[in-house]
Amino acid sequence: MINTKKFYDYLLKKEFDFFVGVPDSLLKNLCACIKDNSDQKHNIITANEGNAVALASGYHISSGKYGVVYMQNSGIGNAVNPLLSLADEEVYSIPMLLIVGWRGEPGIKDEPQHVKQGKVTIELFKTMGIECIILDDQYEEKIDYCYDYIRKNNKPIALIVRKNAFEEYKVPKTDNPYTMTREQALETVIDCLKKDDFIVSTTGKTSREIFEIRERRNEKHSNDFLTVGSMGHTSSIALGMSIGAKNNIYCIDGDGSFIMHAGSFAVIPSVAPKNFKYILINNGAHESVGGQPTVGFKIKVKEALLAFGFKNVYEATNEKDITKYMKQLEDKELQALIIYTKLGSREDLGRPTVSPVDNKKAMMEKFKNNK
Repeated sequence: MINTKKFYDYLLKKEFDFFVGVPDSLLKNLCACIKDNSDQKHNIITANEGNAVALASGYHISSGKYGVVYMQNSGIGNAVNPLLSLADEEVYSIPMLLIVGWRGEPGIKDEPQHVKQGKVTIELFKTMGIECIILDDQYEEKIDYCYDYIRKNNKPIALIVRKNAFEEYKVPKTDNPYTMTREQALETVIDCLKKDDFIVSTTGKTSREIFEIRERRNEKHSNDFLTVGSMGHTSSIALGMSIGAKNNIYCIDGDGSFIMHAGSFAVIPSVAPKNFKYILINNGAHESVGGQPTVGFKIKVKEALLAFGFKNVYEATNEKDITKYMKQLEDKELQALIIYTKLGSREDLGRPTVSPVDNKKAMMEKFKNNK
């Protein structure tokens, strides 16, 4: 394993001192080290990976230095447009170092949403004309190569990071003022649902907890669409579902997901039918990939949703308030509920044992039977 702090220090030695991106579970130790040793202007957790590429581009243009963009390989999709239409050598020719967590690496067991992405990661970069270097213990040589490459070619290069590449980097645990766990909140939300209501839940621990709640209750999973990938698109999936169904569709989103593609909410209120219900669980962190902070507590989410066009936005910090406001969501049009929770989840939290395809088929059958 690579000593995380020494890796970070060597990046600084090569004048890689501007870090931007979206945290990844394979990079959580590196992200923790960067956060612990960089000021806020030199480590920016962006809304999405495309934003990060644009930030690194602007930094290079004004400073002449090279930005470091960190991301999970699932985020390549968000980065493709600015990589090809901004940073590419046939456009503005902007160099930067991409550090990419290789989820779903062939031969390494991983979750279903990562398998296809892992298979095509290297080929995607090759197709874009971006050279890939796989990180190993000889990290100084790899960083030297990347530095020399981008200086010479004025274009991005990708450093691909395998699972367990970095040693653990411990930082003090952080928390927020709230006392309710996300799982308690989800249990209360599910208590309030009717048997023909449907859920579309965001990627990460939210969907994992919903699955386990149903398991504990010996309930079927056909009413829950567990969005295991596609971060930031939960609300759009739920919108499309609500247009195609008469049942109530409850979108259970997270603050990181909401922020990633907040532009969706400029459209949702203008077309959402009465059966579209929006719930945002805000703990101020990308908890599923290491707990790095979002700006979920720094922005006025309630005011933003009202400005987008929601008629009412309620806020809850306990089970009693959730139960109270779920009634408002059920009865009225264009209502949203923000639930504030503490950080943390059970150490024994499992993962869905139903495949995404089977999850989809079961839900489609349930919709069919409800018509």
